Amino acid sequence: MQRRLMSTTGMSAIAAIALVAVSTVVAVLLPRTGSQRLSPLPARTAAAAEPAAPQNGPRRGEGQKQPPRHNRWGANYFPNLPVIDQDGRALKFYDDVIKDKIVIISFIYTSCQDACPLTTARLVQLADKLGDAVGRDLFFVSMSVDPNNDTPERLKAFADAFDIGPGWLFLTGKEEEIRAINKRLGDRSDRGLSDHRNEILLGNDMIGDWQRDSAFSDVDKLVITVRQMNPKWLNEVHTLSPSSAPAKPVVLKLPDQPGQILFTRICAPCHSIGQGVRVGPDLRDVTVRRDRQWLTRFIKNPKTMFEENDPTTLALTARFPGVRMPILGIGDEDAKELIAYLETASARIAEGTPPNPPQGGQSSN
Repeated sequence: MQRRLMSTTGMSAIAAIALVAVSTVVAVLLPRTGSQRLSPLPARTAAAAEPAAPQNGPRRGEGQKQPPRHNRWGANYFPNLPVIDQDGRALKFYDDVIKDKIVIISFIYTSCQDACPLTTARLVQLADKLGDAVGRDLFFVSMSVDPNNDTPERLKAFADAFDIGPGWLFLTGKEEEIRAINKRLGDRSDRGLSDHRNEILLGNDMIGDWQRDSAFSDVDKLVITVRQMNPKWLNEVHTLSPSSAPAKPVVLKLPDQPGQILFTRICAPCHSIGQGVRVGPDLRDVTVRRDRQWLTRFIKNPKTMFEENDPTTLALTARFPGVRMPILGIGDEDAKELIAYLETASARIAEGTPPNPPQGGQSSN
């Protein structure tokens, strides 16, 4: 999926900063250790459903027609209820959205001032890395948990804020029907929007393979996890190219500034420093445009500043109406470190050096 740098709508002045632990593990071709598999059958039943080939006979697939695999997660499980996408198209949930597809499902609502915008931004990064496979081999689905307020028009504005391309549906519909679908997907937002599921679901309907994961997992690891849902990809040979295989051990070190970790992990999905507007504004020289007290207050609680009719906050909301900056409980120290990094990165650009210098073991050439 190709993304343009500019977006007509987006988030507010500072990227959504979540209360998630910063991962220090570099995941390269890892197994699905971080995912929670949803086994369709108990182990003994599954074994009985697929008897092993005789010891002296040919292996499965060699001259034998494999028996059909039992899939309890298919049409008998998922409701085939009507839904409406962000373009106003009427669809059947199972037949048009799930059937025979590999899907990545998330749960959002457009007025969310918590994790929904950041979850979507993280999944946009995942979609970018999956490239042309999105809309061809696999599909993204964002289910509304607030169907009474999430009209197709509001979903469209939300999707446009992230420059969503083909292969990604944002779905709403009648409340009772959306609730019935979401309940089957494991969501319990009928008890309150704050209770909606923040995990994502990965599924391959053709083989009945479903598992939960987190949008805040390492993105490269998520790419492998999603690709492993596709038996065709698993049967292909995947080798490292000579240019990607390091000639010597790579020494990784943490950035000198803790604020860089916050920005890279949380802010970068929505903002750049000196590369133009993305979902939200470019943060180059934001410490020059805004005083530190204002920045600290906005990072910690943008909702309060909006309710106080702060002129700058209102202007930013009007400029980026699609998604608002969420409240994510950032404290004074984290805000201070993030602001310090933004100032340092902007100064490096002015000096003609990259805002993020190469880390240990990486060449600057």
